[in-house]
Amino acid sequence: MTGATFTRHWEIAWRGGQARSTSRLVAEETAIALTYNGSTHAVMMGTPADLEDFGIGFSLTEAIVERRSEIRSIDLIPNELGIEVRMWLDGDRAEALAARRRAISGPVGCGLCGIESLEQARRTPTRVEGRGVAFPARDLLNAMQALSPLQTLNQHTRSVHAAAFWSPRSGIGPVREDVGRHNALDKLAGAIMPDGGSACDGAVLLTSRVSVEMVQKAAMIGVPVVVAVSAPTALAIQTAKEAGITLLAIARDDGYGVFTHPRRVLLPDEAAPRPGC
Repeated sequence: MTGATFTRHWEIAWRGGQARSTSRLVAEETAIALTYNGSTHAVMMGTPADLEDFGIGFSLTEAIVERRSEIRSIDLIPNELGIEVRMWLDGDRAEALAARRRAISGPVGCGLCGIESLEQARRTPTRVEGRGVAFPARDLLNAMQALSPLQTLNQHTRSVHAAAFWSPRSGIGPVREDVGRHNALDKLAGAIMPDGGSACDGAVLLTSRVSVEMVQKAAMIGVPVVVAVSAPTALAIQTAKEAGITLLAIARDDGYGVFTHPRRVLLPDEAAPRPGC
């Protein structure tokens, strides 16, 4: 963790027609610059925690590297304006990124960073394996219900998103939080992928809506199932179909909607789950 993730602020609370002076814990948000070989690639607003995971995960989900070992070093450099996540890449990856950057002609938004064309924004997603994976519908619902108590920062502030990995063998973990939903998912990717861990036997749990870039990042992680509390966009559904991802959304206490590849969700009248990836 680089800095404090929340601070206490004074407020006037007006509730039930009455005003009183009180205080509240609020989430910290700071500028985070992702730099490669001395050049800034993207600046994100995010929570100053798990930033090494963030740098690694962003590099993987945005196809800047294919594996953690292609990042030679990573350092966190705080300054008065924010925090720099300073990364140095192997030669081939550095050259490829330099060529990619030369094609960028304008600023980019928080969801699709460092892209240089409409084709890249709507890139063909990585195809996810996991044909033999299937989970009981109730297990996936129980996982989503178990996530909230594990959102430590959100318990204090009620203002951050979470992304978590669940598998039937190990339960929920790791869990990563951030004010930005993309950032939380990138941090999760960085936590899962460097150690050679496989995501093909579990599900990513999201406390946010599902847009196309969230599905694209999940595909890069290689996870076969994504479960989210909010609704997906039409393009997210189409992309999940193309990627082979089972997309579950609008998860509530009583269930969820299965939008793509329902074979991985075993409803109560179906057979037991099949092991393996």
